[in-house]
Amino acid sequence: MNQNTSEGYISNLKNDIPASIIVFLVAVPLCLGIALASGAPLFSGIIAGIVGGIIVGAASGSQLGVSGPAAGLAVIVLTAIQELGAFDIFLLAVVIGGVVQIILGFAKAGIIGYYFPSSVIKGMLSGIGIIIILKQIPHAVGYDKDYEGSLTFQQPDGHNTLSELFYMFEGVSMGAVIITVLSMAILILWEQSFMKKQKIFQMIQGPLVVVTLGIILNIVFSGISNLALGADQVVSIPVPDGISGFIGQFSLPDFSQWNNPAVYVTGVTIAVVASLETLLCLDATDKLDPYKRVTPTNRELKAQGLGNLVSGLIGGLPITQVIVRSSTNIQSGGRTKMSAILHGFILLICAMAIPFVLNLIPLASLAAILFMVGYKLAKPVLFKQMYKLGWSSFIPFMVTIIGIVLTDLLMGIGMGMVVAIFYILYNNYKRPFMMETHEYSKDNVIRLKLAQDVTFINKASIQRSLDMLPENSTVIIDASETVNMDQDVIEIIDDFEQNAKFKHIDLTIIERKQKGNSKSTVREFESTILN
Repeated sequence: MNQNTSEGYISNLKNDIPASIIVFLVAVPLCLGIALASGAPLFSGIIAGIVGGIIVGAASGSQLGVSGPAAGLAVIVLTAIQELGAFDIFLLAVVIGGVVQIILGFAKAGIIGYYFPSSVIKGMLSGIGIIIILKQIPHAVGYDKDYEGSLTFQQPDGHNTLSELFYMFEGVSMGAVIITVLSMAILILWEQSFMKKQKIFQMIQGPLVVVTLGIILNIVFSGISNLALGADQVVSIPVPDGISGFIGQFSLPDFSQWNNPAVYVTGVTIAVVASLETLLCLDATDKLDPYKRVTPTNRELKAQGLGNLVSGLIGGLPITQVIVRSSTNIQSGGRTKMSAILHGFILLICAMAIPFVLNLIPLASLAAILFMVGYKLAKPVLFKQMYKLGWSSFIPFMVTIIGIVLTDLLMGIGMGMVVAIFYILYNNYKRPFMMETHEYSKDNVIRLKLAQDVTFINKASIQRSLDMLPENSTVIIDASETVNMDQDVIEIIDDFEQNAKFKHIDLTIIERKQKGNSKSTVREFESTILN
């Protein structure tokens, strides 16, 4: 089934439309929360969500990725607005960041995305799943001091992810708890096989039922003092006064600051961090894709650059591909990029026409939906699978998870990468060659077959093995398949060649085939027997 054609998009609308609505419901509080954490106007987050859906969704080659404002950039944005002195000056930096990303795309910098180990990407998914669950627990009980969309360990309210779980008991709301419990029951029920067999339950997604129930209960509870939800326990999107008021929420960059060096520094910083986060999420999204489609990374950088260019021009926050929205899209049955594009249009229409309806959605309802998203990202079976792969995969996987939970997304991935690289170097150190011993009558022949790449990392291992070769033996060093050999290793072999005669070793060196030669070059050195 070709899903990358207009026919494919149309035929999959029955899956993409319900998925787009669920992604939209999850995206609204995340857009608002990230804008709040960034010290930017709340509507700037909505603008970024709209642009991420419509503009980036249309330009991207990713079929399931969803873009929007990212929590990983919130601290950068907050600091930049303060240092630059005004939000409209910051918007110029976003525009510049978009241009830099487009340049990176044409420079084929997207290849960086292929260098992240699978263990780190899977650790990122599981780490985000765990932190989604931990971050949503307070919202599920009505304690909404921290903003939606936070993924960092240290929180703006002075607490951290773990301590918040204790402080939340100070503000438990029975209304929110009831909504969460009923919502979870519905979502779990919708996952049962007997429910999935019924056509009506295939057409109506569980999250849509949860949100509808949440709105109804919010209205009902408003007349009951001990169950009523507070203003901070529901979605809070700005309500414009007519079309003119809606248009008035958009803003232009301050182009008079084009010669301000600080604007360019901020723009490049946004481009680098946003590109890195996008490439990481892109790889993770492709791994979750049930059709295993591979997104062209350079095209994605261009699409993200275009999105940031447009977002900056109309008053929006910086944009990246976001794994929370992307994974929600996949788990909600999205099939093509139409789900991301449609979620952007729904966000635009609802923000313009019915923001007061959106403001009736309890955060507890959305917490229940995100609980399911988090669980599916961090299923226990994944931990068992990674453990079976061995320590070289399991330890980077776990370090990435712990790093993300206890620091932030990029720091956790960086920690996982360091450990993964250590294991790569360690394994390279251990296996620069294969040693074989063959017994022929009364002679021992020892063959050292060198790997394709032998670098300075392998010096100690090769030196140790050569030193351990017994006297009066026959040794073959086979470098016929070696493409790259560092000078350090060549010197070790040359030294061994000179010392072999003193250990009565018959040495044969098979070098790599040279251009114009049909056979490998063989150098034989007969040892001098000393009496």
